[in-house]
Amino acid sequence: MLSLFKKSKPTGSSALSEFMRNAPAREQKRVFKQIIEESIRDQKAVIEQAARIRAARQNGGADGN
Repeated sequence: MLSLFKKSKPTGSSALSEFMRNAPAREQKRVFKQIIEESIRDQKAVIEQAARIRAARQNGGADGN
């Protein structure tokens, strides 16, 4: 029977997987907290930009960029 999935070769460990296996829980929590804070900041920036674009379009202005 024909295989629908390509058989891939195993890859080496990534830096992230090494970190997760070897870093202490305290360090993992610190990194997760930093990632979450950066993600929230990025999401707020996207929302603010969308609001500016929406306001500009409602006022008949440019696209807000």
